Amino acid sequence: MPRITDNTIIRKRIDEVRNIMKKNSTDLYIVFTGDYHLSEYAGDYFGEREFLSGFTGSAGTLVIGMDKAALFTDGRYFVQAELQLKGTGIELMRIGAKDVPELTEYCIQNTPANGSIAVDGRTISASFGEKLEHKATKKNIKLDVTVDYAKSIWNNRPDFPYSKAFVSDNGETVREKLIRLREKINEKEAGGHIITSLDDICWLFNIRGNDVVYNPVIMSYAYVTDKCAYLFADKDRFSDEIIEKLQKDGVTLKPYEEFYDFLDTIEEKVILVDMKRINYCAYKKICNCGVETVKTLSPVTSMKAVKNPVEIKNLSDVHIEDGLALTRFMFWVKENAGKGITEKDAADYLDNERAKISDFIELSFETISAYGANAAMMHYSATKDNCAMLKPEGMLLVDSGGQYMRGTTDVTRTIVLGPVSDEIKKAYTLTLKGMLALADARFLYGCTGFNLDILARGSLWEAGLDYRCGTGHGVGYLLNVHESPNGFRWKHILGQNDLCVMEPGMVTSDEPGVYVDGKYGIRIENEIVCVRDYENEYGTFLKFKMLTCAPIDLEAVDVSYLNEKDIERINNYHSWVYEQLSPYMCGEELEKLKRATVRI
Repeated sequence: MPRITDNTIIRKRIDEVRNIMKKNSTDLYIVFTGDYHLSEYAGDYFGEREFLSGFTGSAGTLVIGMDKAALFTDGRYFVQAELQLKGTGIELMRIGAKDVPELTEYCIQNTPANGSIAVDGRTISASFGEKLEHKATKKNIKLDVTVDYAKSIWNNRPDFPYSKAFVSDNGETVREKLIRLREKINEKEAGGHIITSLDDICWLFNIRGNDVVYNPVIMSYAYVTDKCAYLFADKDRFSDEIIEKLQKDGVTLKPYEEFYDFLDTIEEKVILVDMKRINYCAYKKICNCGVETVKTLSPVTSMKAVKNPVEIKNLSDVHIEDGLALTRFMFWVKENAGKGITEKDAADYLDNERAKISDFIELSFETISAYGANAAMMHYSATKDNCAMLKPEGMLLVDSGGQYMRGTTDVTRTIVLGPVSDEIKKAYTLTLKGMLALADARFLYGCTGFNLDILARGSLWEAGLDYRCGTGHGVGYLLNVHESPNGFRWKHILGQNDLCVMEPGMVTSDEPGVYVDGKYGIRIENEIVCVRDYENEYGTFLKFKMLTCAPIDLEAVDVSYLNEKDIERINNYHSWVYEQLSPYMCGEELEKLKRATVRI
């Protein structure tokens, strides 16, 4: 979707929505980010929030009242949102900041008693819908979940996502997955499970697609019982071979648009629903049919998070090739900074290097190439017409990754292009110190990301520094680069499924950083996989194994902030990187690798 730079256009669109609201006696209109499956990233067809606000971040909620409008987003996007909302009349609501109300509280506060709130119920979770409905009832506020007000003013709206499906079969058949899932359903004393999240569905049925850029999924729903497995996805998306394969595994294909009508026919008395992943309209339809629900994290989500040995082997292999591409990029950008290249040129060069890998499909997200002060915006996006020139000074932050048949990658390096300040060296070194400390953790089974986050954040906290986001997220296998439920963070968000126990086979990013508005941004990110270490009388001990294989720039390291253990970790990592990458290099390139991985 083209980015809006003329904020008069945004003001006009907001006014047009208000005219529609007035005609429908609506006091407040809520616009969420996402599709009918509550995906983090969605196809352009679902870009209503961006269309109406001009804000291009992947997370945000727009609230339009008759007199004012507000956009709620998290710490990753504060700087970006402030810039993109300037002049639109939309107030930025910084989630988690002092005096900023929670979203439902804001909506209720800004709707009069006996008034009306409208939202497309297909784009909000059942948990949010229930919460909003409960609070609205107290003020006798009507909640209308059947509207899409942007539809009538959005000329040339992009087409509904459509792509052909392809197979991703790595280590476990559909039949085997269904057996495991049915066991989980029975454990909950339920008769079936509705699955609406696209990545869960694609994983369960060993299929992938291209309906969402950077996320290899297809638009679909699913329903599984002891006796049947229904996949709601248009038949013309599948080859005859895939259809035959699914049928042999006991899967029945049904048209995508029949899902909601199907809900009226469910015979099972009790079914599992994930209130964070099923949309409010689907949930209400189930409840209205008298079906009892067991509210729980989808078993598929937990199953998907644990990669099997075949997947881990494939990931280990593809990370070598992905690391080679990144390493060659690092050499190139250091040599060419100050020679007329921009942030966008740098991103394009790296993207092209990844595209050379044999089973490359697409990027796993838009490459973030942010120079100097631009790096303070966590999800900065350089464009051809709006990008900084790289100078032989300061640093370039590059966050990037790829989708391959062998898995998904996500890696960040902050690259020194020339002289940097002592302040930057301190922040960079403490970031590196924390990243390696977390990656080197040994811990008892039962620990969550909350138990371990301090290892990455502790050195920064001691220096009075922090970053306004989690330390890491789960990573899918040829699926979403941000995958629940595993992750690293220090603060529990009420109502969120973020207390997941670390299991062997879970792949998680490890990416602390420092972001100083107007000055610089630093992030160093590796992917790590949880593995068993040993058992003794205290229980089962776990550790992490590195997946990401690329040098970490040593030019900004100030060893005065490191102890012997820190130095050992850096040297051990670089020794491994050299061992893995050197067989693929020779001549001057190999000499560069030697210098990049030298012992400190």
